[in-house]
Amino acid sequence: MTAEDFLSGQVLLIDKPLNWTSFQVVNKLRWEIRQAFNIKKIKVGHAGTLDPLATGLLVICTGKKTKEINTYQGQIKEYTGTFVIGSTTPSFDLETEINETFPTAHITEALIHQTTAQFIGEIQQIPPVFSALKKDGKRLYEFARAGEAVEIKARTVSISEFEITNIEGSNVNFRVVCSKGTYIRSLAHDFGKALNSGAHLSALRRTKIGDFNVDNGVSIERFIMGLKD
Repeated sequence: MTAEDFLSGQVLLIDKPLNWTSFQVVNKLRWEIRQAFNIKKIKVGHAGTLDPLATGLLVICTGKKTKEINTYQGQIKEYTGTFVIGSTTPSFDLETEINETFPTAHITEALIHQTTAQFIGEIQQIPPVFSALKKDGKRLYEFARAGEAVEIKARTVSISEFEITNIEGSNVNFRVVCSKGTYIRSLAHDFGKALNSGAHLSALRRTKIGDFNVDNGVSIERFIMGLKD
């Protein structure tokens, strides 16, 4: 590809690695594109944040294609991952330590499968306090890390598919197809409650956004190598 290709607009499918923020990926790609083609300025943005502890599909837009970001953000998303049943964390995932444990002796595989039905369709969901959503000009995780209590309003999200793909001890593997704005960490937390226990998210991978599939994505390293070919 040429400098003009990136400036006129490209949609890049990147398989985000663990522990990178979506912002870091955007910054890295912008820098590499500028270096490769000696471009002073180019717009680069992503269509939907992934948490640092999540991997998978990031849709990156360059140049004039950044105008289409909102369109891609609004599309249906698919995730796979793992819930750990019997314990919770303040962040609903592994960003924070386990703060409470719960009984699990009453939980059968049949109950786990049956409980998914409660979450199909339009549901009310409270976003995690450890999230990048803004309230009063501050991101929620800033309140959380400062130990400040903050009221978060529930929002309506839609889940069209929710299946359990494997159960191994307290680890429950799943696949979810959902609307924009759905927090899988909150789903893990609420799923634990619905089992009269607790749960948190231990792994998450975004596999699809609309018609885009992570199978067609490339690693950051592979993308950079392609710029140099």
